[in-house]
Amino acid sequence: MKLDNNKIEIIGVKGIPLIKPGDDVAKIICKAIKKQGLKIENEDILVISQTIVSKAEGSIFRLKNIKPSIQAKIISELTSKPSEVVEVVLRESKRIIRLRGQNLITQTKHGFICANSGVDVSNVSGGDMVTTLPKNPDESAKKIRNKIKKITGKDVAVIISDTSGRPLRIGQVNIAIGVSGLNPILDRRGEKDLFGYTLKVKQIAIADELASAAELVMGEADEGVPVAIIRGYKKYVKSDNAKASMLARPIKDDLFV
Repeated sequence: MKLDNNKIEIIGVKGIPLIKPGDDVAKIICKAIKKQGLKIENEDILVISQTIVSKAEGSIFRLKNIKPSIQAKIISELTSKPSEVVEVVLRESKRIIRLRGQNLITQTKHGFICANSGVDVSNVSGGDMVTTLPKNPDESAKKIRNKIKKITGKDVAVIISDTSGRPLRIGQVNIAIGVSGLNPILDRRGEKDLFGYTLKVKQIAIADELASAAELVMGEADEGVPVAIIRGYKKYVKSDNAKASMLARPIKDDLFV
């Protein structure tokens, strides 16, 4: 099928079952896509919710088995968060960035700055378990991408996405925490604008934009659509080595931390 270069498609992949530790995410996705009457094509971009990747990799913890530290208990009293959840947050963090009201902002061991180290209580088991971010989201994306290519013969890009808040903006969007097959940044510095001005700071976070676009058809609460296909977007730069960590601004350059 020939697509208009000025048009992209975003297709939610339905029929993904509840994921369990040890499940083959790539195989399950391919099966669901086929059952939906679709085929994976070269240069498709698959956006996959972090939650199902974490579950498949076993990054899931039963709260009754977590023993809170003294620090976790203190923060629990300050934030009204369960001390067991706070303990998991602290274990996943490199440091605490902000602690204000019920807000606990941390820097994860991956280098991401986010709420609660990305620890998620929702969409797990009704509140008695939590998921953490994959240990290496870029490697997770690479493995899924390679397995999809082995199954289908098609060369795709993979983005693992997660929900994130933004400084000075209300609401959350999906961002890329793992990538494989595409450079997450489209660097346009040095190009000319319509009036001949040389662009000096123009770097487009396309992996984040694609993750947010995919969220429009994805759903984690009741829709059960943790995967989306983005088809027809040709402006990304293919890369086997790029990482989502490229999107993380160094602390020394951050104006808000």
